[in-house]
Amino acid sequence: MNTIVQVLDVLLYVIGAFLLFNCCYLLFFALAGHLTVKPLQVVVQKYRRFCVLIPAYKANEVVLETSLAALRHTYRGGFDVVVIADGLEPETVTQLAASGVDVIEVFFEKSTKGKALAAALDALPEHKYDIAAILDVDNLMGPDFLEEVNKAFEAGYLVVQAHRTAKNIDTSFAFLDACNEEINNHIYRKGHYAIGMSSALIGSGMAFSFSYLKELLAGIGETVGEDKELDFRIVKDREKICYLDQVLVYDEKIENARVFTQQRTRWIAAQVEFLKKYAWEGVVQLLKRGNVEFFNKVVQAFLVPRILLIGVLGLFFLISLLIPFGPLPGFWFTLLVMLSAALFIALPARFYKSDRLGKALLQLPYALFCMVKALFQIKKAKKSFLSTPHQVKSVSSEINV
Repeated sequence: MNTIVQVLDVLLYVIGAFLLFNCCYLLFFALAGHLTVKPLQVVVQKYRRFCVLIPAYKANEVVLETSLAALRHTYRGGFDVVVIADGLEPETVTQLAASGVDVIEVFFEKSTKGKALAAALDALPEHKYDIAAILDVDNLMGPDFLEEVNKAFEAGYLVVQAHRTAKNIDTSFAFLDACNEEINNHIYRKGHYAIGMSSALIGSGMAFSFSYLKELLAGIGETVGEDKELDFRIVKDREKICYLDQVLVYDEKIENARVFTQQRTRWIAAQVEFLKKYAWEGVVQLLKRGNVEFFNKVVQAFLVPRILLIGVLGLFFLISLLIPFGPLPGFWFTLLVMLSAALFIALPARFYKSDRLGKALLQLPYALFCMVKALFQIKKAKKSFLSTPHQVKSVSSEINV
């Protein structure tokens, strides 16, 4: 019996050390995100030609709104809006073409965003465009998006990530999702970029050198997390990803638990996929090549998703009150305080002004249940394309940047 207790005691301390690292990582970059980042100091000499790519998977109504809004975007250089039509109705394709949008139709047995983008780049003239900007089918570009991205390329960057933010906060779940997005922005984009590291990509509101994106997408395969795969490939090349915190792209937020679970299933499946794929290579890249950025991406794949982390720490705190071994309750309580501090520090001040915040926090237990449910459904993401359904939404005026 003593042996079992000793084993459990050691195991709990190992788990505690791992979860302590999670909290320290989040808290460090939450604080780093408040460092001042100097704006790009460049004089634009060239207005590069953009290709604005919008992969559209069975989103007939939404893609019409998004693409027409993109066409109205103001930019002193030239740009084309290209919809990658995967499963769109013929009538939608006709309407898009008639409105001045370029349409590339793709057909796959199993659809993925990565394959759609790769097919589109193969179909487009190689030397016509300098930059490829990628929007999700529900995204709307904020003012000066293309102008500011062009400025970043003038500064020498080949990859740029803009600040994706909520388009809608209609429900408590949507508000909670908007909070989660901004915390991600603060920790994984602003915080990293502020200390000289690469921003993480987020899947849309991003731009690449056209030729470099084509190179990056080669052999992208059927991964459920094409943005994470691109992340790893870029840091392996030692290219820096620029983050434009003041340049907005509006994104539709999840409004209900079913869609939340479906989206998180895809995200967790991607995290597990890249953890398996790159864990050992991360060690090799660090020790043999000194590639700290690549190792950092692997570390991020090891981190427990934040909503699950809240539940796990709460569970261990309660267990510690009942058992006489392992870390004391004060240790687990301290981790809960550290995690809470990281999240509250990372959440922009404007969210605290909304009366929706309290209602959104009440959704956390249900969100935790959805995350646990998503853990048991990750095999679904490998078998089929779990796309997020979208609706036509206008940009909310309740939360201003």
